[in-house]
Amino acid sequence: MKRRLVVIGAGMASGRALEHLLSADPGGWDVTLFNAEPRGNYNRIMLSPVLSGEKTYAEIVTHDDAWYAAQGITCRFGEAVTAIDRAAKTVTGARGTVAYDKLLIATGSAPFIIPVPGHKLPGVVSYRDLDDTNAMIEASARPGGKAVVIGGGLLGLEAAAGLASRGMEVTVIHLMGHLMERQLDPAAGYLLQKDLEKRGLRIHCKGATKAILGTDRVEAVLLEDGTVYAADLVCMAVGIRPETRLANDAALEVGRGITVNDQLCTSDPDILALGECVEHDSQLFGLVAPLYDQAKVVAATLAGAEAAFRPVQTATKLKVTGVDLFSAGDFAEAEGREDIVFRDPARGIYKRLVIEGARLIGAVMYGDTADGAWFFGLIKDGADITAMRDTLIFGPAYQGGAQTDPLAAVAALPPEAEICGCNGVCKGTITAAIGAGASSLADIRATTKASASCGTCTGLVEQLLAVTLGDDFKLPAAQPVCACTDLTHEDVRRLIKSQGLKSMPAVMQELGWKTSCGCHVCRPALNFYLLADWPLDYTDDAQSRFVNERNHANIQKDGTYSVVPRMWGGMTNPRELRAIADAADKYAIPAVKVTGGQRIDLLGVKKEHLPHIWADLNAAGLVSGHAYSKGLRTVKTCVGTDFCRFGTQDSTGLGIKLEQRLWGAWTPHKVKLAVSGCPRNCAESTCKDVGIICVDSGYEVGVGGAAGMDLKHTEPLAKVPTEAEAIELTVAFVQLYREHAKYLDRPYKWLAKVGLTWVQQQVLDPEIRAGLIERFDLSQTVYQRDPWADRATPAAQAAFAPLADLTREAAE
Repeated sequence: MKRRLVVIGAGMASGRALEHLLSADPGGWDVTLFNAEPRGNYNRIMLSPVLSGEKTYAEIVTHDDAWYAAQGITCRFGEAVTAIDRAAKTVTGARGTVAYDKLLIATGSAPFIIPVPGHKLPGVVSYRDLDDTNAMIEASARPGGKAVVIGGGLLGLEAAAGLASRGMEVTVIHLMGHLMERQLDPAAGYLLQKDLEKRGLRIHCKGATKAILGTDRVEAVLLEDGTVYAADLVCMAVGIRPETRLANDAALEVGRGITVNDQLCTSDPDILALGECVEHDSQLFGLVAPLYDQAKVVAATLAGAEAAFRPVQTATKLKVTGVDLFSAGDFAEAEGREDIVFRDPARGIYKRLVIEGARLIGAVMYGDTADGAWFFGLIKDGADITAMRDTLIFGPAYQGGAQTDPLAAVAALPPEAEICGCNGVCKGTITAAIGAGASSLADIRATTKASASCGTCTGLVEQLLAVTLGDDFKLPAAQPVCACTDLTHEDVRRLIKSQGLKSMPAVMQELGWKTSCGCHVCRPALNFYLLADWPLDYTDDAQSRFVNERNHANIQKDGTYSVVPRMWGGMTNPRELRAIADAADKYAIPAVKVTGGQRIDLLGVKKEHLPHIWADLNAAGLVSGHAYSKGLRTVKTCVGTDFCRFGTQDSTGLGIKLEQRLWGAWTPHKVKLAVSGCPRNCAESTCKDVGIICVDSGYEVGVGGAAGMDLKHTEPLAKVPTEAEAIELTVAFVQLYREHAKYLDRPYKWLAKVGLTWVQQQVLDPEIRAGLIERFDLSQTVYQRDPWADRATPAAQAAFAPLADLTREAAE
């Protein structure tokens, strides 16, 4: 029989513990998971990028509904536990009681709120979870807003940077003499403050909060020295306390946290605890690396295996874009210790190593942290550094003589050197994975989880791949958009969103374009990114499009054009066919071709005839097929159940509905769809950007196919029972592609970068899917219009007339 496990708290620590447990003993546990938040496990480390606008909540979800369902976990989200009955071995929540054989408490921590007057005013928030993050995002949406962040530690500075990136005027109040005093010495704290002030943050150190002022909501913060800072929002980030109330009520042993032994068992052997709520050997834990170590021990203990938790050294990095900071070990001044200090004021680089005897015990680096992992390894291992004392500050590449190989540092790391602090992954584990066949960053993330959390070790992992695979691996070089900028497409997309840039001049000015007005490479990309992100605020710039998109027809090698009317789902009628035939006769079209997308192509149209042929075709109800566009081209269909004896669903009807829903949407590259009425796949759905196969039980939706220079089978996105759900999934996928892909990347190339799993997490989540569809439909209210109808006017006819005709008309 399955054993009953109840877990209180769906955070990162308990999520990792469940992964280990269910992987080691699949089907052995009946798991019920309570969470006071109305959602499951997400990566709290990445709340800062969500606040700054660099990521969305959807991108930081660790376990989605599909994962919980696949594991058979009963989720009671949005339900706080009110009592633990140890005698009856039950847990009671707002919606009832559940029994357990084993109980795991992972209640985390609660933010400390300074009990000054006004601390309960609306507008005062903490910074612990997604709700806090959303509250700050909402506050930052109001123009001209002012925020005060109380606390200059890691969390406070990340909150401050995120609010500033959203346009708020931010003041940081810190009680101590320099920022992040637990992780930095005064010199590094000074450099950090200097950098943050350059970014527009106001920093007030040695500032004690006396009161928060306001009547109906927060209006200002008053300090003990009389200084007053206006505030529409106050974020308190002054520390956390283990959440132990349930444990106290259940009469478990509690000190500062829930007391646990080496096996993470509480004073009740049937109750385990892990995470920020626990106290082990008089020590509390707030960083993710030891929590993940605890998760391994919890899983082993529940499985009946031997394991013991041994806290290890941890390192600190700040997740603020452009701030390069590393700290590890003990760097306090004390008798018998000596410092090695390197300073480069011009480049803003500072390094300090603290040595005691023959051991490195602490390191602080600012501005250049590339050697952080190596120094951290020396600290953890207690290695004798006597032989390298004179060159230690210069890092591993200079031990035994100066080296020029940029990969020498990572090559010199011992196998036990920790690469990924979040997940506790050492160099040996990664190299073993490479030896077993992992050949890319995605492979390493999937097999070891290295670089899968905060991502700061990504560079080291890539260097390990390069060192281990040699010429078989090339470090991916970030390519700028064009010669006008050093920024990549990904950088530009992120900054357009996070800085609210809504025009071409705004992008070029704020992002430091090297040219005054861009070039033929960057302008089309910027034009797409702006119209995709700000459909109501940005006006499409025709001059920033390729010639085919400007002229709404495909130019041919002889200078004439190809005109392709849209035929919904490949269907047509006699009236449309007569209009096409009449146009071919009237404008002496030299070639009429049936396309692979089930349409008719009129080839050899003169440029001056374009507005006239458009008008004639419009009169018969035909609109542009966008055969020239970076957008929806065709939806290919078979006849389905209407005529075919093998058809299982109305593939033609579904294809028409999809095409009518999606046409007119600009995308990073062309998009082709197909719907096949049965698994015989006559519409060739398995090589399209989105392909749907109709089966007896519903619709199989695949994405990321290709049938051009690259050949690729679609990947299965999902199987759904209804036509409506198939349409929803398709629209959500297209919008996700629009919002995240690099310009001129086809869906299959984008999918290879982000991974099918991530895409599924987005479009299969009902809430996220609804948001994607809503944003797509909003964009369609602006851009779903027939360009042929808009340009079949006398003004357009004059614009398309030959230059000689215009010159003659001017002379007359």
